[in-house]
Amino acid sequence: MGKQYNVAVVGATGAVGREMLAVLAERNFPVANLRALASCRSAGESVDFGSKSATVQELTPDSFKGIDIALFSAGAAVSKEFAPLAVKAGTIVVDNSSAFRMDTEVPLIVPEVNPHALKEHKGIIANPNCSTIQMVVVLKPLHDAAGIKRVVVSTYQSVSGTGKEAMDELFEQCKLIVSLQGDRIKPSVYPHQIAFNCLPHID
Repeated sequence: MGKQYNVAVVGATGAVGREMLAVLAERNFPVANLRALASCRSAGESVDFGSKSATVQELTPDSFKGIDIALFSAGAAVSKEFAPLAVKAGTIVVDNSSAFRMDTEVPLIVPEVNPHALKEHKGIIANPNCSTIQMVVVLKPLHDAAGIKRVVVSTYQSVSGTGKEAMDELFEQCKLIVSLQGDRIKPSVYPHQIAFNCLPHID
């Protein structure tokens, strides 16, 4: 058996955190021990990890003792506070938030595009947002073959990018509209109705 890793997922109860857990299991990542971390509100909940489940623990400054790799997806504020603490504990952090994307000391990595930049990391590795990742994977071979000077991009972001509360709001609004009760919609996550709509609003 090859090397195994103690892995933490920060934001384990969120939409992206749950997907991280699913992909780790699906790809048979060599996880020796899994630590599912989230806010105190979620502590004690259970999250799926393949055919197993993990009990969520509260994220604290001491959460990273013995952890080799931590995958962060709990928002920029959480990453800025806890990622440096994880690095101090000897953990390599892969951050999915916007916290370190523009930090010149943190490599911004898309494995299919610039894996060589990993050697520059000082404990924290950032990844671009979802629309950028899929775009540069396509642009990289085109740039290598012909050279790209300029790209004009328009993106239409999914509700899931805002998190589980936004997805729930979309679902509930859709139910109300389909049942002809659209007049009862009261947006809370977004400033306007999101069901069957597109808002010029991001971040």
